[in-house]
Amino acid sequence: MSSSLIDVLQRHCEHVGLPCPPEQLASLREILDRLPDPRRVRGRRYRLGSLLALCLLAVLGGATTLAGIARFAVDAAPEIRTHIGLTRLPRATTLGRLLSRIDGDVFDDAVGAWLARYCRDPVEEEAPALVGLAVDGKAIRGSRHDGRTAVHLLAAVLHESQAVISQRQIAAKSNEIPAFAPLLEPLDLRGHVITADALHTQTGHAEQITAQGAHYILVVKGNQKKLRRQLRRLPWREVPLQHRTRDQRHGRREIRRLKVCTVQPGLLFPHAVQAIEVKRRRTSRRTGKTTIKTIYAVTSLTPDQVTASQLAELIRGHWQVEALHHVRDVIFAEDASSVRTGTAPRAMATLRNLAIGLIRQAGWTNIAAATDHYRSRTDHALQLLDLEI
Repeated sequence: MSSSLIDVLQRHCEHVGLPCPPEQLASLREILDRLPDPRRVRGRRYRLGSLLALCLLAVLGGATTLAGIARFAVDAAPEIRTHIGLTRLPRATTLGRLLSRIDGDVFDDAVGAWLARYCRDPVEEEAPALVGLAVDGKAIRGSRHDGRTAVHLLAAVLHESQAVISQRQIAAKSNEIPAFAPLLEPLDLRGHVITADALHTQTGHAEQITAQGAHYILVVKGNQKKLRRQLRRLPWREVPLQHRTRDQRHGRREIRRLKVCTVQPGLLFPHAVQAIEVKRRRTSRRTGKTTIKTIYAVTSLTPDQVTASQLAELIRGHWQVEALHHVRDVIFAEDASSVRTGTAPRAMATLRNLAIGLIRQAGWTNIAAATDHYRSRTDHALQLLDLEI
């Protein structure tokens, strides 16, 4: 029998509200079932959507391997299996063959579009905020075998919700730069600010971002020598300090100072109108050693569009993608995974991204606690997916 998803999530995590209406979450199961099935029609014993729903429920419960997903199916209550359409128990080899053949781009596009719509950053209606979207890559180290390089994925991640709304696999013997355009092309980027590390400080990337109606904040390092030299020579000592934060975590104390300088149209980078200098002073609480690092960046945002505090928040928010990668490695043991065949490593990464997006959407801040909860309360996982029994 159906019940309100808000009531369900309040029972799961009572202290957190939802950023989107509950009735809109009902289509995820249909999305999974409508994906192109890579299997031959003859001999199919399971619906595609049923197998993918099983994989997702298992990953929500912390399953890190195909064998773990198969064990989840064995341990699940009969009514759970019946509700997702499994009349018999699939083997790990069955799941492996399916995930190794699934179209990774189609799977990522379907999941990303769903997360972009339902797990997007909350935005105030009266004064729309700038939505940060981080672009960064990650190699799945465990997929390296027989002399082949590890599967390398480039993702676009919303800062606030850690939702991966687009993902592409890097071609063998290539790097992240050619994958940048295909990653962002399917997205509606209006109102977004793209943040990326120095590798993606490319003129073509800046042109694409602005052509799609978005803005950028890009770090400048040695790959743009002339631009970096230009930024370093700006009269920063004459620019007043505009933002300062003090933080203490991970065994260190950190002070960050931000200055912004309007230089339109003098920067040697397309559409750049402001230069940014961030001085980061870190002191180790264990050794007492202090390090000072200066970071330069450029942005297409004008002073009328963004404040110094917003710039600091967006620059800091970029590292949410690193937090996501940490969760995938530590909680879901991604780098230790021995899944290596075909597109299976990428498909498993997509399932982990979707699980983390759902968990964050439900209001959990501790991913490990969430997976423990959904492992023991599979009915809550079904309710979270609106696959209610």
